[in-house]
Amino acid sequence: MQRVVLFDEDDPLVLACGRSLAPVEVAYATYGTLDADRSNVVFVCHALTGDAEASGPRGWWSTMVGPGRPIDTDTSFVICPNLLGGCAGSTGPSSLDFPPLAIADLVTVHRALLAHLGIARVRTAIGGSMGGMQILQWLIDAPGQVRDAVLVCASSRLSAQNLALSHVARRAILDDPDFHGGDYAAFGVRPDRGLATARRLAHVTYLSEPGMAEKFSRAEPAGWADVDDAARWLGPAYDVERYLEHQAAIFLKRFDALSYLYLTRIMDAFDPFAGGVVLDPGSRALVLSFDSDWRFGTEHSVAVAAGLRAGGLGEVVEEVVASPWGHDSFLLDVPEYLEAVRRFVAA
Repeated sequence: MQRVVLFDEDDPLVLACGRSLAPVEVAYATYGTLDADRSNVVFVCHALTGDAEASGPRGWWSTMVGPGRPIDTDTSFVICPNLLGGCAGSTGPSSLDFPPLAIADLVTVHRALLAHLGIARVRTAIGGSMGGMQILQWLIDAPGQVRDAVLVCASSRLSAQNLALSHVARRAILDDPDFHGGDYAAFGVRPDRGLATARRLAHVTYLSEPGMAEKFSRAEPAGWADVDDAARWLGPAYDVERYLEHQAAIFLKRFDALSYLYLTRIMDAFDPFAGGVVLDPGSRALVLSFDSDWRFGTEHSVAVAAGLRAGGLGEVVEEVVASPWGHDSFLLDVPEYLEAVRRFVAA
């Protein structure tokens, strides 16, 4: 992992909200070797709770990025930063005094990282969910800088249902007694109860009904009806409950509540096609969705593809992949999906 300060007090980052931010430090990882002509660059944008470690044994996207994978690190130079506002090495909120952010601000920092590395153009930019939203904004902000874009289960405008789910998650954090108006670090505590609840809720939305039925037993827990202790009877008993508790516990070890609040609000406000866009006819995009994803379902990808075509992007390819695993499918080994990306990137 590497770190670099991209903006400082003498040259601050001017945000979409009009305020300035400095210093801005970014943690990033690279994989593979940069060609002499710098033509083999792939930029990976991570989703809401990701980080810079996209590949390798602990990589969150090792199904996609690595030797021989669709994003092949034997032939490509892959860059993956932890995004602005995150909590894995890049500058993020430490209190509610941190300025509001927008997807456009994340892209500004991505482009500054490219400039720091002496790279003018990206062969492929790829991201899932919120990562795809960043790439969509990039196509709008810097037409022609990205040749090929891969947007997986992304959205150009969240639905009312999505906004409601995000609100409930944030409310759990804000209502935690240990939140202390965002100054919890000064009190030596963390709003872990609220953050854990937010994560449990999010995980339900990342799965699908068929996938959950296949993954988790619906059998009544052994001896459950005979339990006298109310705390035990009301506690986690079914397989799916234990899964959600496990995911919450893991999440608390690696994520921060303020980052969660800020990044979910960034997604809520995203509406890049609202004022019309002009895109580069020399660029192209693969817009991919999964048939069981109800968080950012295929209708979101259809809207993204339509907006790209209306803006004049050179080529827009749409793929709908069958998978029982819901929104989380973009992180998993779904052969048809991985092959679709491999085909598009290699074309």
